[in-house]
Amino acid sequence: MTSKRRKKHKPEQIVAKLRDADAMLNAGKDLAAVLQALEISEATLHRWRAQYGGMKSEEAKRLKALEDENRRLKEIVADLTLDNKMLKHLSEGNW
Repeated sequence: MTSKRRKKHKPEQIVAKLRDADAMLNAGKDLAAVLQALEISEATLHRWRAQYGGMKSEEAKRLKALEDENRRLKEIVADLTLDNKMLKHLSEGNW
């Protein structure tokens, strides 16, 4: 059994593929043909529609950048919280 390598799509590529999918579906193609042409699964299409539906590529880029920044900030907060707890524990002399 061969496994396909997972592709990473950029937000602007996702928006373009969603636009193409809508155009093909409106032209009368069935869903299976659209999914095969775009080389994605049905679950991926529905997930992309939920996340990027109705967005322009600039908005999708901005969303991705904000998500990345949010992830980095959460990591920083987690590290600082751990450092804070460690310092409190050491200052109490319980070691």
